[in-house]
Amino acid sequence: MSGPVPGAGAGALRARRAPARTVGARRAGRAPVVLALMAVLVASAACGGAGTPAVPATPGGVGGVPDGPDVLRVLAGSEVGDLEPLLGRAQDAVGVRVALSYAGTLDGADQVASGGADGRYDATWFSSNRYLSLIDGAAARLSTQTKVMVSPVVLGLKASKARELGWDARTVTWNDIASAARARRFTFGMTSPAASNSGFSALVGVTAALSDAGEALEEAQIAAVTPRLKEFFSAQTLTSGSSGWLADAYVKEGAVDGLVNYESVLLGLNASGRLAEQLTLVRPGDGVVTADYPLTLLSSAPPEKKELYGKLAAWLRTPEIQREIMTVTHRRPIVPGVEPDRRFGTAPLVELPFPNRRGAADELIGVYLNQVRRPSRTLFVLDTSGSMGGDRIAALKQALNALSGADTSASGSFSRFRDRETVTMIPFSTGPGVPRTFTLPDRDPGPVLRTIRSYGEGLRAEGGTAIFDSLRAAYRQASASPSEDFTSIVLMTDGENTDGGSYDDFAAYYASLPVKFRTFVVLFGDSDVEEMRRIAELTGGATFDARQGSLAAAFKEIRGYQ
Repeated sequence: MSGPVPGAGAGALRARRAPARTVGARRAGRAPVVLALMAVLVASAACGGAGTPAVPATPGGVGGVPDGPDVLRVLAGSEVGDLEPLLGRAQDAVGVRVALSYAGTLDGADQVASGGADGRYDATWFSSNRYLSLIDGAAARLSTQTKVMVSPVVLGLKASKARELGWDARTVTWNDIASAARARRFTFGMTSPAASNSGFSALVGVTAALSDAGEALEEAQIAAVTPRLKEFFSAQTLTSGSSGWLADAYVKEGAVDGLVNYESVLLGLNASGRLAEQLTLVRPGDGVVTADYPLTLLSSAPPEKKELYGKLAAWLRTPEIQREIMTVTHRRPIVPGVEPDRRFGTAPLVELPFPNRRGAADELIGVYLNQVRRPSRTLFVLDTSGSMGGDRIAALKQALNALSGADTSASGSFSRFRDRETVTMIPFSTGPGVPRTFTLPDRDPGPVLRTIRSYGEGLRAEGGTAIFDSLRAAYRQASASPSEDFTSIVLMTDGENTDGGSYDDFAAYYASLPVKFRTFVVLFGDSDVEEMRRIAELTGGATFDARQGSLAAAFKEIRGYQ
């Protein structure tokens, strides 16, 4: 589960289809990065692999993924994107070039379990195989698994806040953290468990600890501990679809006290020089959920790819490479004999129980989204100008239909409009249209979802394109009724601004706002990429590219950030 392209920070271009990179091309004749199809919910890594060379797809490539006799095609969570420079040396070291295509854990798991990865990839490399292992049929598609490194999900707090709470010099439990959260003694950010493995791991860990689960979590335990989870997550004031984007947002936000994230991300922030105040890492004494990054051979991989896999896996576990991984990525080594350095403390990690059925895991995610976390307030600013006619307006209707419950896949059910969410639609053409607000109840949202679906079917394309006047109308509406809900604005346009105010007019208005909200921009059709990127950067949002992919998939990806 996770979000955008590795190395991309807040405001950077988020592609629905992310690059497949073949790392390990020799220095002579480097070629540009090759774009390839991939799954939804691409996650941002704490450190990116920008600048790593790629090679063009050979005739043996499948679906745009580079292939060749020395290429190992890997479907990966982009948390491993920070290993690209290291992997680039694998060709000289062991004769293996690694083609990484990034996908979120949940969608990658669905690809593997459904057989969609067979023939297209030779291996997977997610932060964990735990969710994947719960899906019916997945085990038969997996072969050898080689754990490469370790990073637990822990709490990082500003050093002054940790001292204030007395957590800088004693063992702290999740119960301690929950009590302080209930009293609002600190605030924190966390990724969505429906979009990012770090958020899912944190949710599992908190739930297991607060329920005193000695064995695998079940639905009854989840129901019993839900009131306490509500108290815990009342202190969550920052959300995101990926660990890296969350770290970027935390740096820019300033007011949030801490993050629940991978230990490696928190250590990386401390080492980055970007923080006004260092983070104290709180590793709960009653246990954590740990990512072990298993490089996993697919059962469908041909013999020659199995040989490449074996060479790469063995190389990654050599003491020299394990020490380099620890130094560069801030993750713990997994090979006996390579000792973690002092950054990781001396206390042993206690692993908390994980759900052993997919039903329990999905129930936990659903409870978080629909009952536990703060509700969402989302304003959609939707281009319905004349250029949106034909296939484009049909794609917009399909996207709204999917968010209204028509997409019944696991990821679709987690990205639909949520219980307790307030959704406002502002269609625009020559000027902003009349806003229409829908409020979903805390149970039985079906009737409201059907009403939203009907509203979307009624949209018509005509007129000009007043992007900035319409965006301003959305901010006026959001500012008119202050709320503690997670508030964001989604702007979708297929063209350039032709009517009304300019970007500079909007920027001046935005600067005057006492309370500011993020705008997530969806590029579609003939969008002005640079101007849309400026909107995302100004507001602390992000840009998602649906020009060559699915508009529904771009909307679905954004939901992880709301």
